[in-house]
Amino acid sequence: MSSVIASTRFSVLDRSRIREGHTAAEALRDTVELAREAERLGYHRFWVAEHHGVPGVAGSAPTVLAAAVAGATRAIRVGTGGVMLPNHRPLVVAEQFGVLESLFPGRIDMGLGRSVGFTDGVRRALGRDKDDADDFDAQLAELLGWFRGTSPTGVHARPAEGLTVPPFVLATGEGAAVAARAGLPMVIGDLRDRDRMLRGIDRYRAAFRPSGWSREPYVVVSGTIAVADSPEAARRLLVPEAWSMAQARTRGSFPPLPPAEEARARTMTAKERGLYESGLAGHLAGTEDQVAEELESLVEDTGAQEVLVTTSTYDREALLDSYRRLARVTGAEPVAVPA
Repeated sequence: MSSVIASTRFSVLDRSRIREGHTAAEALRDTVELAREAERLGYHRFWVAEHHGVPGVAGSAPTVLAAAVAGATRAIRVGTGGVMLPNHRPLVVAEQFGVLESLFPGRIDMGLGRSVGFTDGVRRALGRDKDDADDFDAQLAELLGWFRGTSPTGVHARPAEGLTVPPFVLATGEGAAVAARAGLPMVIGDLRDRDRMLRGIDRYRAAFRPSGWSREPYVVVSGTIAVADSPEAARRLLVPEAWSMAQARTRGSFPPLPPAEEARARTMTAKERGLYESGLAGHLAGTEDQVAEELESLVEDTGAQEVLVTTSTYDREALLDSYRRLARVTGAEPVAVPA
């Protein structure tokens, strides 16, 4: 293992993907079980996501799911990747994270995004529209102010006020500039467009303003990493998500994950086939030795302090095996967790 990899943190983001033939409840329980395994393997943090009205994703309430994850683990940091701030009132978000930090002190992260609903219908149901993302700077400032007790309303966020919950900004669109202006750590992806990612990181570092939350830039790069005993087995892990993404981009619905072999056998239009093949490309996938080499290049190119792994697939045993193999690649120290 290289010194570059050894000095980098590795974490997990799970999106609670529903599998064909399985329920949303199973997907949520799978997320909690994956968090337990990530803790045993020595990963640094475990995050959950926010999606609304998506047939293939069970994770619609990230702070609720984070509470379940934190309650099922003992030491790993737990957070959100992320709470989509334009969908919520900042006071309510502060209160939710204040409760989490009070219950699980020193373990909670507050990952925040600027996206709004996936479709027009979801945005209407949330009472939001695309323009609400334009106010992200102000929403973020208001949220952080609740923790510092600086709201001009005279209201105090209980129990958030006075607590320190580390905030992170998900750098979609203008997110990198927002993170830099606010002096916050940034999470950026995806690994398939390395040049774009590097440009975002350079802009973030150049514009970063030290703050009470972070004195120096902190970069987390996120993306899919699949590790198996052969390149073909690793590529098979990517198939269900690539098929599902192709369906989402052509049919407007993000479906549950199918088994890899079934997905490969399904008829696709030329456009779907192109998107599917594109969805298989650019990820870090292969044997342990291959992934170790690619990871070293990734960390050297980006100077990232942390890698957030976001892999989803149908085969849960293969996914768990991938995370175990990746832990060996990164030199993560297994943690003895009391039963």
